[in-house]
Amino acid sequence: MTIAIGQPAPDFTLPTDGNGSVTLSALKGKNVVVYFYPKDDTSGCTTQACGFGEQLPHFEKLDATIIGISKDSVASHDKFKAKYKLPFILASDAESDVTERYGAWAEKNMYGKKYMGIERSTFLIDKDGILRAEWRKVKVPGHVDAVLKAAQAL
Repeated sequence: MTIAIGQPAPDFTLPTDGNGSVTLSALKGKNVVVYFYPKDDTSGCTTQACGFGEQLPHFEKLDATIIGISKDSVASHDKFKAKYKLPFILASDAESDVTERYGAWAEKNMYGKKYMGIERSTFLIDKDGILRAEWRKVKVPGHVDAVLKAAQAL
């Protein structure tokens, strides 16, 4: 499945921190930021998560929900969320099914070793469930502000 701007975002249901679950289609009527990140409690992922956390009041004014997704377990998400007081949903995609449907599962290269993993990616979905913007191969500095600016334009 390919995901394209102007098309419905692929629906999903995933387990979340706090032993909950999140279903994208249940959030219709809200703007949604879905971001895929490689690993809990690593430097880039922590900076990105804290950035979304700090800007959450601005996203909430736009009636936007933020969902962070990685392969980490719900238990790992609980620890990460508690350590940094993250005020939004962290979902676990242990099987990488949703990550693959959003095209965020990609070949990576570290020190010459190739492997498959999550490519840092963010998707902005409008109140009707339509994908309105996407960011691939995200560099963390300035990213949260770019997403907020796009959300303000909806």
